[in-house]
Amino acid sequence: MTFVQIIDYKTSRQDDLNQLLDRYVSQSQGKRTVTHSIVGKDRENENHYVDVVEFPSYEEAMKNSHLPETDKMFQEMVALCEGMPTFTNLDVVRDESINKHMVNRLFDECIMKGNLDIIEEVLAPRYIDHDMMKDGPATGRDVMRNDVTTWRKAFDFSFTTDAQLAEGDYVTTVWSWTGTHKGEFQGIAPTGKKCTMTGTTTFRCEDGMIAEGWWHMDAMGLMRQLGAM
Repeated sequence: MTFVQIIDYKTSRQDDLNQLLDRYVSQSQGKRTVTHSIVGKDRENENHYVDVVEFPSYEEAMKNSHLPETDKMFQEMVALCEGMPTFTNLDVVRDESINKHMVNRLFDECIMKGNLDIIEEVLAPRYIDHDMMKDGPATGRDVMRNDVTTWRKAFDFSFTTDAQLAEGDYVTTVWSWTGTHKGEFQGIAPTGKKCTMTGTTTFRCEDGMIAEGWWHMDAMGLMRQLGAM
């Protein structure tokens, strides 16, 4: 179970503290078990800060706390703070990225299951699509609607998510695709062949909707399997 530690402290020496944390990251390279760290500054109190530090589990957090580098860093941190920092230890019981959820709805409900109504819910009206199989970018929801319709007419297919990363406004999905060629595709008559393909898709989200997408895939490998190359 993912474990999060919240460190609450006050300091007027944040620049010195940032340098300390940079040194700690360098000195503990290959040893520390931290997977994610966020530092937040209180808008109402300029000397009040909160660090949110994520670990794979409580056990991994304890390993990290026992590192000599961690102990040294903490002692130096205390010296830079106004009073003793306070700690809150949390087991994560729910972790949901709204942008990832939106992207997965597009893949699962629209592209996989053919529910085109999802496009109106998750894609911005001026959605911009970049596809390596096309000459240039295209704009509008109809781009996705036409693409989904074309691919579903040409193949019985499924997507498998191999990895997914969300950072800021961007969600990148690494996927594997398997399809059986049942209809005309790129001028190629149905072959009945079972094909595979890998690719990545990066979506940029804005104002609660998907505003832009970049599709990269092994298109040449697919065409080769269909006998076009």
